[in-house]
Amino acid sequence: MSKNIGFFSIFILGFITYYFFDLFYFKNIQQFFKEIFHSKAIAHVMAYTITLIPLVITSKILSPTKSISSLFSLDKSIIKGFTLAFLGTSPMLIGYGIHFKISTAINIESLFINTISSAFFEEIIFRAFLIGTLYRFTRLGFLSSILLGSLLFAQVHLYQSQNSMELIEIFAITFLGSAFFAWIYIEQSFNLWSAIFLHFFMNLYWEIFTVSENVAGNLYGNLYKLLSIFLIIAIIVYYKRKNKIPFQITWRMLFSKSTEAQS
Repeated sequence: MSKNIGFFSIFILGFITYYFFDLFYFKNIQQFFKEIFHSKAIAHVMAYTITLIPLVITSKILSPTKSISSLFSLDKSIIKGFTLAFLGTSPMLIGYGIHFKISTAINIESLFINTISSAFFEEIIFRAFLIGTLYRFTRLGFLSSILLGSLLFAQVHLYQSQNSMELIEIFAITFLGSAFFAWIYIEQSFNLWSAIFLHFFMNLYWEIFTVSENVAGNLYGNLYKLLSIFLIIAIIVYYKRKNKIPFQITWRMLFSKSTEAQS
């Protein structure tokens, strides 16, 4: 019992330290590196890298024998993650290509930030640390593990809302999206690259086509996104059943799981 209390205490303290470090210093660090490199994209990456230090330290304290790449689930197959995400998001690419025009106002640095940088770092923070640490190293089940990370993931996207209805829509979409990304991450044997590339391609297609100004989207924007989600689920389920690979998440593991089921 005391071991569990100690684990959760370190986890919470580490995240709170990161949260306030990011809140008060991210923009200053970003501005500092922007003046040095004269690049908003490089500055964004550097600011994220530095503000993530508290999470790296926290993860090593919680699991000192594991490598950083293992703790953040970056030691899995990049090719498998890329292939699943690319094939799975093909309905978005094809559908958006049919129904929307290519944006004529694409800024390369902004595109980099909103696709590569955001996808990589947000998945590390929300999926690998906030959700992955709890699910992999505690007895919390799937729903118990994703609650905090998904709520925070939804909260950081609320700035896109212009009114109360959009706020509700964006919160619901991003919360459920976080749960979906977490399911993929876990069912792919904790391969964070699957979630990173999925996040990347979804953001990329949303950016390069004139779909919508925010994640609330519209009829065709959301239709092809849903088709991509169904396709990804179908691919994972088919592959696991064909190869007789047990599912990580079952009805018995929604709220708690046995010690044997932990990573």
